[in-house]
Order: sequence, then C-alpha cells, then structure tokens
Amino acid sequence: MGPGIITGASDDDPSGILTYIQSGVVLGLRSLWVVLLTLPLMYGLQEMCGRIGYVTNKGLTKILKEYFPRYILFPIVAISVVVIVINIGADILAVSTVLEALTSISRVLWLGITGIVIILATIFLPYKKLAGVLKWLALTLLFYVAVAFAIHINWGQALQSTFSPSVSFNKEWIILIAALFGTTISPYLFFWQANEESEERQQTQRENGKKRFYITKHSLGILKKDTLQGMVLSNVVMWFIILVSTHIHSAYGITQIQTLEDASLALAPLLGPGALFIFSLGIIGTGLLAVPVLAGSIGYMVAETFDWQEGLNKKFLEARAFYWSIALSVILGIAMTLIGIEPIQMLIYTAVFYALITPLLIAIIMKVGNNKKIMGQRKNGPLSNILGTLALLVTAAITIAYLVQLVW
Repeated sequence: MGPGIITGASDDDPSGILTYIQSGVVLGLRSLWVVLLTLPLMYGLQEMCGRIGYVTNKGLTKILKEYFPRYILFPIVAISVVVIVINIGADILAVSTVLEALTSISRVLWLGITGIVIILATIFLPYKKLAGVLKWLALTLLFYVAVAFAIHINWGQALQSTFSPSVSFNKEWIILIAALFGTTISPYLFFWQANEESEERQQTQRENGKKRFYITKHSLGILKKDTLQGMVLSNVVMWFIILVSTHIHSAYGITQIQTLEDASLALAPLLGPGALFIFSLGIIGTGLLAVPVLAGSIGYMVAETFDWQEGLNKKFLEARAFYWSIALSVILGIAMTLIGIEPIQMLIYTAVFYALITPLLIAIIMKVGNNKKIMGQRKNGPLSNILGTLALLVTAAITIAYLVQLVW
C-alpha cells in the first residue's frame, strides 16, 4: 500500500462513485471518453507531486510558504480547506446514510459514531494498517466490473465512446463533466501524495540509519510505478462504474439518481436484493478509506502554514496541533451535513467545487516542478510538462465553461 496506491484507492470515494453513477445514468456511454483523458493527466500530476515531496522532503504547503508570497499561500490554503471540509462532510453523510438504511438507526447518530471512529483511528492507528483493513471493503468496487459481464453490453459501442469524445455543451453535460474531472483530479490528492512521499523518505532514512539521503533513479522508478498502478486502478474502476450505470436508465426508467437506493441499482443485475447491501459496504469502505486522506491533507496544510510539527508517522503528543486540525476538520464536515442537503447533491457538487480551484494549483505545481533551485536535477522532464500543461488547459477550459453556464 504505497502512497500512489492509497491515493488511487481514496480517489474512488463516495463522491467519486456517485458522480460516476450519475454520469452513466444521465450521459450514458457518452461520458466514457473522460476516463481516457483523466488517466494520463492524473498520473502526470500525482507523479509530479509525489516527486516534489520525495526530492524536497517537504509538503506542497511548506514549499508554497518558502517560495511564494503570502497572498498566494493563504487564499489557496483557505479555499482548499473549505472545499475539502465539504468533501469530508459529504463522504461521512453518505456512510451514515447507508448505515441508517442497514440498521434503521438515525443517520444523525451514525454521523457522530463515524466521526469519532475516524478521528480516533487516524490519531492512534498507523494509516497504512488502517488502509490495509479498509481495502477489503473497498474491494466491493470490483462487483461493478463483474456486473459488466452479467448484463448485455455493446462493447464495440463502449470502446468507440471511450476513444471518440462526445461533446454537448448543455448545462447538464457541463456540470457532470466538471464533476468527473473534479472528483478525479482533486487538489487534496496533490497535497496528500507530496506529504506521504516525504514521510516515506523519512521512514526509509530512519530504517537505513543514514544521516544523508540519496535520491536514486531506482527509488524514483518505484515512485512512478506505484503512482501509475494507483491511477490505473482508480480509472479502471471509474470506467466500469460509468459503463454498468448506463443500464439503470434503460432497465428502470430512472433519469436522475436521487437516492442511494437508486445508485445501488447499478449492482442489481448481478446481486439482486443484495445489491443495496454490497453497495453500502462499498460506500462505507471507500468513505472510511478516503476521509482520513481528506482530513490528513488539511492537517498537513494547516501545520505547514503555521510551522507546527506534522506527520501521520508521529505520535499524538509529538504533533498535537496537526492531529487537532484533522479532528476539527472532521467535526466541521459533520456540522455541514446538518443543514439538510441531500447526500447525492452534496457529493456531486463537491466534485464541481474541486474543478473550480484546480487550475491555479496545477499552475503552481508546474512552476515548482520546473524550478531547478527547488528540484535540482530531478525537475520535470518533457513528459511531465506535456501532461501538466494539458491538465492545466483542460481544467481551465472546464472551469470557464462551468462559470459561463451559470449565467445562461
């Protein structure tokens, strides 16, 4: 469970799953092409962030603080924290809603229990061990792959839709495409992977008992391989969820996903009455896997902004402010769920919010990755710059299109 694998797995959180299903229901096969574009863009950006953290032994926020003016640092951290808190609340609300459906116990009570469990587990358990347990629940995502072979799929049409982009430019299409890009190319993953690669480096150095740390082509090769595996895992799951969700419209006449029960119908052809149960396990597993990553990203950002001790490899007493930031982000996320927004709406619009702040962050990451003073000989190569520039252009175009449609 390297940083790249964990990043890829946490990207398919409840927000991602519900966005994929909604896209499959509303847009059908016409949204499959997005996966072909997000895979290389995600890999390019996450490899860049991971390499920055590994080479500099610093998180992105610390680098922003050292090399950029405060008027750039503080707005980026503030906006990112707000959007990530909304994502935390949306994911915990989804977990609590499915637990309510399974147990008939009020979701309000489950919100509190889920929040306490996540806070205590993040503080007192090594995250990799926690992820090692939760990955078994996350494996329920493989049922979406199995469903594809249990229903009639026009594979030729599916592949054609994957390699042949379909563009509509209507309001519904723009919102869902923005949500798809926002939930896959997510800012919190940038911060998370840079910090986790830095912690990996520190752990390796402690285990080897060496004062100096040498960055080798071999170690960077492992980083790239781990990141590629994580991004492939994330995008393959995304492709299959969109694919099998297209039958919800044709089989049940549903044109919009309104409830989690509607969303679980994607698994019904394979699991029948057990679809809601397995779907619920997937939401619980991916939610509990993703929320510590989301909250941890906030912990890193806040701690590095104020020069506090930080790191999931530290004990609570060694980094109290860091862990309190994590706990507070979970509490605030839960508080936001009490305003009465339905989980489906909250999850999808969380993905849209990410799309709005991503272009600026990509531009800054590109600037850091190409700065020889920061990165030395490990600065971006041609492929990283091509993928980064393409990601910047695509996300900027989506953001502009989304803002334009608001005034239609």
